Amino acid sequence: MLMLGLCVALWGTGCSNDDNGGDGGGDGGGGNAPSAGTARLRVVHAAPDAPAVDIYAEGQSTPLFSNAAYTQTTAYRDVNAGTYTLQVRPAGAAATSAPVYTLGPVTLARDTQVTAVAAGLLASQAAEDRFRILLLQEGFTQPGASEVRARVVHAGADAPDVGIDVGDDDSVELPSLARFADSGAAGVALPAGQALQVGIVTTGAGAKRVTGFTTPALPGGASLFVIATGLLAHEGDAPDGFGLLAVGPQGTVGLLRQNPVVYVLHAGPDAPAVDVFSGTKIVSNLAFGELSDGLQVPPDTYGVEVFPAHAGSDRPSGEPAASASLTLEAGESYLVSAAGFVTNVGGARQPLALHTFAADFANPAAGTARVRLLHQSPDAPAVDVGTVTGGQLDTPPAFANIAYPNASAPEGAALPATPLTVGVAAAGTRTPVATFDATPTAGARVFAVAAGALQPQRGEEGFRALLVLANPTPGIDPWQVGEATPASVRPARLSRAAPANVPRYLAAP
Repeated sequence: MLMLGLCVALWGTGCSNDDNGGDGGGDGGGGNAPSAGTARLRVVHAAPDAPAVDIYAEGQSTPLFSNAAYTQTTAYRDVNAGTYTLQVRPAGAAATSAPVYTLGPVTLARDTQVTAVAAGLLASQAAEDRFRILLLQEGFTQPGASEVRARVVHAGADAPDVGIDVGDDDSVELPSLARFADSGAAGVALPAGQALQVGIVTTGAGAKRVTGFTTPALPGGASLFVIATGLLAHEGDAPDGFGLLAVGPQGTVGLLRQNPVVYVLHAGPDAPAVDVFSGTKIVSNLAFGELSDGLQVPPDTYGVEVFPAHAGSDRPSGEPAASASLTLEAGESYLVSAAGFVTNVGGARQPLALHTFAADFANPAAGTARVRLLHQSPDAPAVDVGTVTGGQLDTPPAFANIAYPNASAPEGAALPATPLTVGVAAAGTRTPVATFDATPTAGARVFAVAAGALQPQRGEEGFRALLVLANPTPGIDPWQVGEATPASVRPARLSRAAPANVPRYLAAP
């Protein structure tokens, strides 16, 4: 309950409540001074691929800290001042077993308080990201009643050198923080009592925004470590996704997830170019098959309206063509598809609507891509989709009985990164009505969107696949969309569009 209370007080929503590890976590003496003649030491586990660990002083049969898991912080422990060699072993391993990491000799001076941050990748041998322990002697400047002192530690194992933009207003307060460096013992002064936007940007020429976070209102007088940890290459809401780990005097407070990111896809077969509003215009002149730029916003619920494109910035008069309420959660990226028909005489056809899909792909295994099917063709029946051998869908198909406007499982199906013929068939049948030739790229995460009209009327867009590459780090590598038209079509069943324009991540062989 103590950790839950701290989490609510400091981070609020977007915070995962991780109990303290190692020796039970708890208060561990908090920020009290070490006993006479001793140093005070604790460990923060911020190495995303490492298991729970025990930390030993070389030559000792009992660990200093036991069973510290990722994102957890041990209690402080008083140790005799002196020189030590620290050894890291998997939790529960024998004290006589070979350590997975050794640091030393290190000197712990009397009357000092040290936070040791385990960072980097245990599986790596590369100098730039391999496992290490950062020994950070504490020396916070006492914060005033209306401020917070935050010591920022860059422990993002696959993140570039970054700048920190407090307020996310293009005024970068910490212009260059190298990987495995920190902002200094005194801490950075932040305003208390208000939610903060924090932008993470790359450094040097061609700097770009990486991502952003929303903090809750922070209590005056607090001192915190704020540790960037996790992997940018993984989904933002994954257990090891990139986030900010807050550590206070009494241990881990919580893990703050990235602000959500939204992309809008125009998949309405008969809709003109559209503008999208959420109070103000957020997307302009989006045509069929186009994907908007990524919009990163604080986690919240937003009203969204779609209108035919017009030149002004004000909301047009009249009713929107479609509207929805979107609840966006920290750590998530979303594809919002505008699908259905604007022209719906007699109500016989599916009306234009907004459909939202979170990018919750599983991490692709080596040599595979993850593909999720979205059925956004409003006049098409439920379909089976899968690889084709000898003119027939292989069984079981990769995607079975997907009806408009639904989607396959969020984690995506694993497809090999080899040349494939993919077929679309009516649910429960094996003879495809359309086939596509493609070669998925290893590591890609792709929304395969069945879009357009199966039986288009005059001026309507015909059936095709819109392929949206959902990169885990939209700020560095934005999402992309490409189009694949069928390689073969059963007569009179599908319209043939222009020659395929298939993107690099699902390129035709």
